[in-house]
Amino acid sequence: MTVPQVTAVRLGGSPALPLLVLGPSLGTSARTLWTRCAPELAKSFEVLAWDLPGHGTNVAAAKPFTVAELAAGVLAMVDDMLAERGEQGTTFAYAGDSVGGAVGLQLMLDAPDRVDTAVVLCTGAKIGEPEGWHERAATVRASGTPAVLERSAANWFAPGFLEREPETGAALFHALQDADREGYALVCEALATFDVRPRLHEITTPVLAVAGADDIPAPPAGLEEIAIGVKNGRLVVLDGVGHLAPAESPEEVARLIREHATGEPPDDPSPTVAEVREAGMTVRREVLGDAHVDRAIASTTELTADFQDFITQYAWGSVWTRPGLDRRSRSLITLTALVARGHHEELAMHLRAARTNGLTNDEIKELLLQTAIYCGVPDANTAFRIAQDVLAEIDQES
Repeated sequence: MTVPQVTAVRLGGSPALPLLVLGPSLGTSARTLWTRCAPELAKSFEVLAWDLPGHGTNVAAAKPFTVAELAAGVLAMVDDMLAERGEQGTTFAYAGDSVGGAVGLQLMLDAPDRVDTAVVLCTGAKIGEPEGWHERAATVRASGTPAVLERSAANWFAPGFLEREPETGAALFHALQDADREGYALVCEALATFDVRPRLHEITTPVLAVAGADDIPAPPAGLEEIAIGVKNGRLVVLDGVGHLAPAESPEEVARLIREHATGEPPDDPSPTVAEVREAGMTVRREVLGDAHVDRAIASTTELTADFQDFITQYAWGSVWTRPGLDRRSRSLITLTALVARGHHEELAMHLRAARTNGLTNDEIKELLLQTAIYCGVPDANTAFRIAQDVLAEIDQES
């Protein structure tokens, strides 16, 4: 068994705190990838990161190795650190990005009693295809890591990140250029043989799988496979994040790691009932108009008050506020449903709402013609009559 040397990089925190071990992505160093997360994590952990062979502070490996052998090297490094703390053989929390996440999966398979919790980011139980990894290894051996700089720039970050954070991007690109070509190539070849998909069910450690919505090398489907495949997994997808989540979204990543490792309940982003009701009233007024809503409120009685609250909270606050459809589309759907069900009073109201939401008379005409086919000619006939009156009133008012 070839166990490559793995060097430790201390990123802060007191030795009196629990140990958290952080793993890197291919082509990065521990400091450039994790330094933006480290200050927040150091409040709760002693933070220990590690560098891949030939990357950052680590020397290049002399012989080929597998991800399992790399994981053994990481465990040996952690044991040295735990010995310094007087805690030889105890457990630790782990988080790793890309190949660092792959090492985390391997650690949970090979040393399941050592890892308390794990966060695997922007990775997979299998990453890429063997042919691609062997091709990249050959390219780097021939031309050095600058030969993959352009590809990494395209794959590492979500659109717009480099414009927002040029210094962070530059530091990561320097780490890539400084990486030893043989060390980089050997990591590529290790990833070419890595595939633990058939063994995910063996992992009993609590796992949080974190995906970048814009990750090209390790798309969210691979993280979902991990979250579903392990015994105790959960998936989080970060919008606007690519392949290097710890650098791109450090505050969110630090929060997720801390909550998962310490057992803190996740922050609940769900709006309160009052907030939903308020948002619903705003949309209701925007769509139906202040005059209509004011009349509805003025006519509310003890009998109808709960129903009015129900409509504001659920119809307008929980459905009409959702981002999945624009208001034009929701108006089209609503008009069709009202024609089909013969709700003529509501139809008149929502014809006005449809105009407010940007539908033209011609678009409403086309919708009603469609309902004649799928809802029935008599229903469409009545709808046309109502629309004739309502739209004429709107046009006259405007």
